[in-house]
Amino acid sequence: MLKGLLVDYAGVLTDQDAALLYEYLRDARANGMRTALVSNAPGAAPEMKTELARYFDALVFSGEVGVAKPNREIYLVAAERIGLAAPRCVFVDDAERNVRGAVAAGMVGVHHRTIAETLDELAALFS
Repeated sequence: MLKGLLVDYAGVLTDQDAALLYEYLRDARANGMRTALVSNAPGAAPEMKTELARYFDALVFSGEVGVAKPNREIYLVAAERIGLAAPRCVFVDDAERNVRGAVAAGMVGVHHRTIAETLDELAALFS
């Protein structure tokens, strides 16, 4: 059973309709789903981390963990930080190669194109 949702930042959470995905993340977390942000950014300012912590159980930045997407290790670090095995996690990214990296790590991958399509896929996966 899928219990974890890992999401990229740039290109997904910066989408013009991202407010809907943030709402989904908040509700999913309230219902027991574990969530993680997985970003190839070097890190984030403390105030940004505080804001993101409202939606994510873990924040994984490649600059802080020393490995970047699509290397399978970054996905495994994120899964470990939310207390789940990789096969229990879904990863969402707008870059196909990053989705393939997550799949190689044992996760279910969702290639983000639009918020509506991503939310439909997540609803099917987590129903």
